[in-house]
Amino acid sequence: MGITRHAEPAVTTPPAPGPKEPGGRTRERPLALRLLARPEVGVFLGAAAVLVFFLIAAPTVRQGGSMATVLYQSSTIGIMALPVALLMIGGEFDLSAGVAVVTSALTASMLSYQLTLNVWTGVIVALLVSLAVGAFNGWMLVRTGLPSFLVTLGTFLILQGVNLAVTKLVTGNVATDDISDMEGFGQAEAIFASSFDVGGVQVKITVVWWLVFAALATWVLLRTKYGNWIFAVGGNQESARAVGVPVTFTKVTLFMLVGFGAWFVGMHQLFSFNTVQSGEGVGQELIYIAAAVIGGCLLTGGYGSAIGPVFGAFMFGMVNQGIVYAGWNPDWFKAFLGVMLLGAVLVNLWVRRTATRR
Repeated sequence: MGITRHAEPAVTTPPAPGPKEPGGRTRERPLALRLLARPEVGVFLGAAAVLVFFLIAAPTVRQGGSMATVLYQSSTIGIMALPVALLMIGGEFDLSAGVAVVTSALTASMLSYQLTLNVWTGVIVALLVSLAVGAFNGWMLVRTGLPSFLVTLGTFLILQGVNLAVTKLVTGNVATDDISDMEGFGQAEAIFASSFDVGGVQVKITVVWWLVFAALATWVLLRTKYGNWIFAVGGNQESARAVGVPVTFTKVTLFMLVGFGAWFVGMHQLFSFNTVQSGEGVGQELIYIAAAVIGGCLLTGGYGSAIGPVFGAFMFGMVNQGIVYAGWNPDWFKAFLGVMLLGAVLVNLWVRRTATRR
């Protein structure tokens, strides 16, 4: 005769009460501390400081066309930084994100050109390939229990080699052929790489997509069950599994979201330049991760937002173009990024400590 076991409810320790008012009620924390508790507040202040600095140091930045270029540079980083940030909140990160962008673009370009197909066929196949790469990363992580660093480092090396080898094998060169005269190119260009006029200034469509994706990611994180799952698996995977969170599904889909981001940015690059260099993308994954970290996401997972990486990407774009507009040696760009990254991490640490101080 079997014995039925009933799971005991988890015992949680209630948070320590805040300071008490004379009447015995818990005093509400000051508004400033509540704002500092938000992960995007520190990077917002940093982005504002960087903007003011370059507005003073490089007067060219004040022009509408210059700011449109800054936003464009920021958007190409920010679109990828958003899924990378969600993945980091979920406790993982992806080193293959940079070369995955190029893999997507190469797939769409070579398939369309070599088989003389409508470019939309290549676009759809590239999406499937990108999602498959993300699913593979997530599946390997869950099945083997290896750190995401090792799994995605392996994928990074595989994709880097495949990009170069297959492109040379198929085209006889390190770059793909021009597809600008192929059927469907104009429609795809309008979606992924067009521009529109705002007060006489040409703004890239990627800026709009960037903001739309940021709003969607924020809604998912703060208003959906899936957003709760992301924070749960990033905070404590075993505890999340114990309370019924589908850890495997959450991890795999987060990696697939990175694959989707790689596909979108890859399509933008393809339809902006009509051709793709197979050796590109190396090092970009660090830029995406850095934008997420600067945006307040922790490498340990369980903490962050989707708005923070928006400001993090803006800081990258501002520094990248601001150095050029100021007439400085662009060789200093990486040094600026290193200082910015360390500064953001220290500021975020101070913000969290200040916000949790009683």
